Amino acid sequence: MSNHNEAADGSLCCSGADPVVRIKRARKGLPDFVQSVNLKYVKLGYHHLMSHFLTLCLLPLIAITLLQASQMNYQDFQTLYLQLQLNLITVLLVSAIMVFGSTVYIMTRPRSVYLVDYACYRPPDHLQVNFNKFMDHSRLTGDFDESSLEFQRKILERSGLGVETYLPEAMHCVPPRPSMSTAREEAEQVMFGALDNLFKSTNVKPKDIGILVVNCSLFNPTPSLSAMIVNKYGLRGNIQSFNLGGMGCSAGVIAIDLAKDMLQVHRNTCAVVVSTENITQNWYFGNKKSMLIPNCLFRVGCAATLLSNKASEKRRAKYKLVHVVRTHKGAQDTAFRCVYQEQDDHGKTGVSLSKDLMAIAGGALKTNITTLGPLVLPISEQLLFFVTLVARKLCNDAKIKPYIPDFKLAFDHFCIHAGGRGVIDELEKNLQLSPIHVEASRMTLHRFGNTSSSSIWYELAYTEAKGRMKKGHRVWQIAFGSGFKCNSAVWQALRNVKPSPNSPWQDCVDRYPVEMAN
Repeated sequence: MSNHNEAADGSLCCSGADPVVRIKRARKGLPDFVQSVNLKYVKLGYHHLMSHFLTLCLLPLIAITLLQASQMNYQDFQTLYLQLQLNLITVLLVSAIMVFGSTVYIMTRPRSVYLVDYACYRPPDHLQVNFNKFMDHSRLTGDFDESSLEFQRKILERSGLGVETYLPEAMHCVPPRPSMSTAREEAEQVMFGALDNLFKSTNVKPKDIGILVVNCSLFNPTPSLSAMIVNKYGLRGNIQSFNLGGMGCSAGVIAIDLAKDMLQVHRNTCAVVVSTENITQNWYFGNKKSMLIPNCLFRVGCAATLLSNKASEKRRAKYKLVHVVRTHKGAQDTAFRCVYQEQDDHGKTGVSLSKDLMAIAGGALKTNITTLGPLVLPISEQLLFFVTLVARKLCNDAKIKPYIPDFKLAFDHFCIHAGGRGVIDELEKNLQLSPIHVEASRMTLHRFGNTSSSSIWYELAYTEAKGRMKKGHRVWQIAFGSGFKCNSAVWQALRNVKPSPNSPWQDCVDRYPVEMAN
């Protein structure tokens, strides 16, 4: 369980990359990570693949046996029966081995984890903030000098955000009212709003929840956010509750992974995962440029997800969890400090984004997809990639171009964390995706802004609202977070998925996609 108990290491992700990249021209774009793939991560991916080697071998054997049996007639079965009577010891031994093997397989195989449904919180319209209102309020606070105000204006223009994103109630006041009390109000509003919709759409009673995981990076009061939910809904006393803090925008995938692990231990139960971020108490009121970016990009959002390991839930579930792959670069000092909560020279607290952020994100992504590739790519793509990689390593010849695996053959939909316009642009380029593959990410950024760890669920909701999710489709959710981390979750649709009731896109999806200004 040590992987889940990470100390607070910041909260932001690559969201600030776009403005930072424009300021620091020397650091533009993600690195071409396919040029320097490390073989050890390929081996790690193949290790995951080979861990299911027994299952892969048994399936063809069973198929061949059934095929042979289907071709036998009555005379053949009678002859086989007489032979078995003469070899009773052999029959008993084979039967014992088969029973033992079947028992071991059933006891050790991972339990399927189903995503029954999820809900994304949509704030009331009076909390919307357009660019003019944002700039007017920033000026009226009196905390920002002219240089900082102009810097924020340029970030907003280039960010990819629209004019209908949301800020919490306390930040609409002049002057703003950041406090513990208003931060709690924001947390309650978004978490309870998402959970109310989830319980209503699934008809699940709060008492039926056996596992609760909440992730929020920068607001971790006592009692915890998970305790607030237990108290609000009267959850049962033996609930397994967890509160993940300081784990950044990729914490939503980490929370799913933790819930998945708990569902392997606890039979016949449900888990709720709540992913959010708190803005009220973490607004930066200084003039350090690298710490102003989060103010411009982060917006209100929350997602609540219902998972289950009950076989009976498969009939109504939307998705099945296929893979989770997590990558952590925190052992490197530059990666550890690239998204860092600190005080500026005047003692004002904020989150600073390093100029190396894009390069570090690219390295984490390279590691993550190299591990994920063997698990999801067709054999043809794996062979081409592996042969090219080995040839480059053995020949040490830069003229041999690296083969870029076509992840479009493995996934039908992509939910790339809507951290910033620059990140989405670079992933589209490096993974050779088409505009429709990144449409959900761009439109989520435009409509809701960077909602941190919940953004990948708003993107999935967009895909559903467009009617694009069909039975058998695979979805790749990929998120970046402080530390530095890159985490992936792969889901498979169990049916033609329709949007959930009270979808955040239900009355506006017809207006999208919109054309993004350059």
